Amino acid sequence: MDGVLTANNAFHRQAWQEVASEVLGLTLSPADLDHKVDGGRNPEIIERLTGSYPDEALAARFHDAKEGRYRSLAAGALREVAGLSAYLDALDARGIPFALVTSADAVNVAFGMEQLGFGPRFVTRVLGEDVTRGKPHPEPFLLGAQRLGLNAADCLAHEDAVNGVRSAAGAGCRVVALTTTAPDSALLAAGAALAAADFTSWPDWLA
Repeated sequence: MDGVLTANNAFHRQAWQEVASEVLGLTLSPADLDHKVDGGRNPEIIERLTGSYPDEALAARFHDAKEGRYRSLAAGALREVAGLSAYLDALDARGIPFALVTSADAVNVAFGMEQLGFGPRFVTRVLGEDVTRGKPHPEPFLLGAQRLGLNAADCLAHEDAVNGVRSAAGAGCRVVALTTTAPDSALLAAGAALAAADFTSWPDWLA
């Protein structure tokens, strides 16, 4: 969802900087934001930042504060990545199933769907709370393929983050990454087959 359906990385980065300072006492550098706060669930990101996995109470407190801050920053400002609706329409017209595979929780997914006007469009979903091992582990995309009734090797994945690409490629998906969050060189090095700026060309390619 984040960085694929909508280019919202700036709001997440600001929320991470502010709440990491308030709750964890950390000052996050641009390098931290680029390489550690990059795909995955909040407890796993906190572990990358601090070297230790947070206990349940700290994880919950940080998650609520950070995601609440993100929603307050992003409210009214989210727009879909160019070409997305036309691409989804083209998939529907051809009977090609698709799933949302995200590290976001149910509250943020509902927020994103409402802000983008998608409602229940993504019927098949894998959320952060649905897996025990988040990105870059392949579990999220393996579960997404399973819920579509497909083998992961028969699926195409779109990702914007290095750890997301690693997750999808590790599951066996072919990955076309979007450069909304990370540069194409990093995404290709992580395992993406191709990188694109947006979805504007995809309906024509499908045709």
